[in-house]
Amino acid sequence: MLSGVGVFSFTKCSPSLAFLTFKSKIKMDCKLGFARGLEVVSESSLSSSPSKEDLRVDSNGDIISLEEWQGWGTSSPRPAMVMEIVEEMKNLEKDLDTPMSFGGMGAKLQGNFKVQEDKKHRATYKALGDSEQKQQFFSSRQVACRVLGSRGYLCQKCWLAQEDCMCSKIKPSSLWPGIRFWLYMHPKDFLRQNNTGKVLWQIFGVEAATLCIFGIPEQEKIMWDAFKLAGKRRVWCLYPDKNASAKSVKDVLFSSASKSLEEQKTAVDAPLHFVLLDGTWSNSAAMFSRLKEHAKLAWGEEDFPCISLSELGESPMHKLRPQPSWDRTCTAAAALGLLSELHLLPEFSSIGLDKHAEAVEDGLETLLKALTGRRLRMGRSITRAEKYKL
Repeated sequence: MLSGVGVFSFTKCSPSLAFLTFKSKIKMDCKLGFARGLEVVSESSLSSSPSKEDLRVDSNGDIISLEEWQGWGTSSPRPAMVMEIVEEMKNLEKDLDTPMSFGGMGAKLQGNFKVQEDKKHRATYKALGDSEQKQQFFSSRQVACRVLGSRGYLCQKCWLAQEDCMCSKIKPSSLWPGIRFWLYMHPKDFLRQNNTGKVLWQIFGVEAATLCIFGIPEQEKIMWDAFKLAGKRRVWCLYPDKNASAKSVKDVLFSSASKSLEEQKTAVDAPLHFVLLDGTWSNSAAMFSRLKEHAKLAWGEEDFPCISLSELGESPMHKLRPQPSWDRTCTAAAALGLLSELHLLPEFSSIGLDKHAEAVEDGLETLLKALTGRRLRMGRSITRAEKYKL
């Protein structure tokens, strides 16, 4: 539960120039974490990713094509506000005659363009009428910058730098159709390299583990349309709400508000929907509040059903990425725990959910190895900070 960065270029260069700029990039990586801009491009990214000219516009003149958008791990249509912000950024680039460049964690704008764009977006944000419009604008701008700033640098499927791509090591698996995961992701976690939620749709596919970015209306509508169709009794958030008693997995399935276990097993056309909050712990609280707001509109009451896991095993990512405490875990590990607890119920023991859990655990180990290898190559520590040793 918890950084996406990349090289963004519209120009090609000779192999010798690519080598020189790649060396410059390595130096900046070590000093700043990451750096990229129109003038920075690596030879590897030129050979293994689509041409930047191909990604610049599609046949309809759009800067982000539908194919590119969905290549980042979603089956949703392109968000209208994201497309508008990208168009405005390109127009500002022309007006200023200053190229966009990105760097640092989260594909942040850099240089003079950042200064001018920041003034413009702050004025736009301030002029918006209500908190909902402000949230949508904030999320859309985050997504727009991360997509543009990650082009040609991150692998679209695993969100890792292309030289660290782990896609060939992930083993796909077909999730039992009686379960559907929703990765409700904060926009600041979108395209983060150490995000673990992406592992779920890499393994199970985007229809079984569906990305929904917090504040992106097109994706939130898809999620809530599915929830309304399923009914409140078949939708659960894996989040121990401190203001309400979160039920255990066993309580959920034996609840009088739920269908019988035998019905649960056979009703694959109406699966159980499990929402996984994918963000920092403080951002997860905001996302859960938004779920409750939507629940009131959809179901007439603010209560959003919650479940908690009986036991949380140590996630492999604990070895590398700090968590506030050992009882808090990453998104993929939470899904692993849920699958494991469902498998322990006799009525579900023959479905093979334990194999799904093993596939997620293997995916997490693969991600950990890829991230560890990158940190070692960059001369960074691979041990947890002392303050997190609990």
